[in-house]
Amino acid sequence: MAAIRGAVVDLVFEEGPPPIDDAVEIVDAEGRIVVAEIQAQLDARSARAIALEPTTGLRRGDRARGAGGPVTIQVGEAILGRLIDVLGRIGDRGPPLPADAPRWPIHRKPPTFAAQTGATRLFSTGVKVIDLLAPLAQGGKAAMFGGAGVGKTVLVMELIHAMAETYQGISVFAGVGERSREGHEMLLDMTESGVLKRTALVYGQMNEPPGARWRVPMTAMTIAEYFRDAEHRNVLLLMDNVFRFVQAGAEVSGLLGRAPSRVGYQPTLASEVAALQERIASVGDAAVTAIEAVYVPADDFTDPAVTTIAAHVDSMVVLSRSMSAEGMYPAVDPIASSSILLDPLVVGEEHVLIATETRGAIEHYRELQDVIALLGMEELGAEDRRIVERARRLQRFLTQPFAVTEALTGVPGRSVAVVDTVAGCKAILAGECDDWRESSLYMIGTLDEARAKEEAARRAAPAPHKAGA
Repeated sequence: MAAIRGAVVDLVFEEGPPPIDDAVEIVDAEGRIVVAEIQAQLDARSARAIALEPTTGLRRGDRARGAGGPVTIQVGEAILGRLIDVLGRIGDRGPPLPADAPRWPIHRKPPTFAAQTGATRLFSTGVKVIDLLAPLAQGGKAAMFGGAGVGKTVLVMELIHAMAETYQGISVFAGVGERSREGHEMLLDMTESGVLKRTALVYGQMNEPPGARWRVPMTAMTIAEYFRDAEHRNVLLLMDNVFRFVQAGAEVSGLLGRAPSRVGYQPTLASEVAALQERIASVGDAAVTAIEAVYVPADDFTDPAVTTIAAHVDSMVVLSRSMSAEGMYPAVDPIASSSILLDPLVVGEEHVLIATETRGAIEHYRELQDVIALLGMEELGAEDRRIVERARRLQRFLTQPFAVTEALTGVPGRSVAVVDTVAGCKAILAGECDDWRESSLYMIGTLDEARAKEEAARRAAPAPHKAGA
């Protein structure tokens, strides 16, 4: 080892440097092995690498040896129910993985375009606003975009819980640059819900070096690809948070001395995101379905990282801070959220019609909000007032309590079938709920539950006082 600067190490090889993305092992004076990844070839004999582990204790002159290829990890059945790091090492204090488990490299080419199959089969989540306005596809990519504190992780957790009830495939969860507390809570929740035995957890925490956070999604993707390609099983890939992957790549780029691009991001932003996202695909009869949380810095949806990730996804679920402030949970923006699957050939003509009318009513209400705030509802025309009242009821109907928040709110979670969601919105748009209290539609499941709530409220209301009684 010729030089060391934090996570960056310069290495000299007698027979020339290994290829880019190959792993090297650096042995310190006490025999500890630190794994790094070649990122630049400086000349005919030297290369620059990024460490995937802390470099504390390393010094100039330490011996390095090439691993003969990229980082490899153990995959297969043995990995289910376990928590590992970027190098495939166990992090759950359980027994070691069996030595005979197959090993795959974390850098692999995406399937060819000819080998991929289209994603048109719906992936029902039980979350009304998603199933209605931004349906997910089995074998597709969905992303939850939102700023800090608007509910991305809670929504991903609820989707995991919902999938556990209906989805019997394999799940792989990648925790990219998240807090240790969140990882601990995820492990406990999955253990209690009984889904851990069908799930592999891969973590690169916030306190780990940028190289580790940068490569964690690749490790998780490799596990998913093994089940898809070798065992022909459907896989649900969950990532929280993909922005931290981009952020780690920017840190690595800066450490390597590359000139920054737009807004300080790495010049290789588009190719790095594509290298990960293009590997998420359906091949033959097996699919990898991705659900990704994406942090939006300073609520700026024009941020280069956000727009680059958005270009690769089929379904965009956009979380709104204003809706979160109003208590509309999940705080999914019905106007900004979209999906390529909202097509009559996929979901049916009635679903598309109701989704379009729902969006139109809520959009019309938003256009009139300033007028209502200044002059009040009384100044609106009869037609506008009717649309606004129905839009407010639709907004409340599209809220629902989550199973993962039951411990905090005391309200049991609801999972709603797509047909019930469409039927409920259709009834509201048709005027069947015009004389209902708005509160009857808030935080409920199906419209039948709202009807029962409304009837109970009317029975409990005091009878009107009669004159002369």
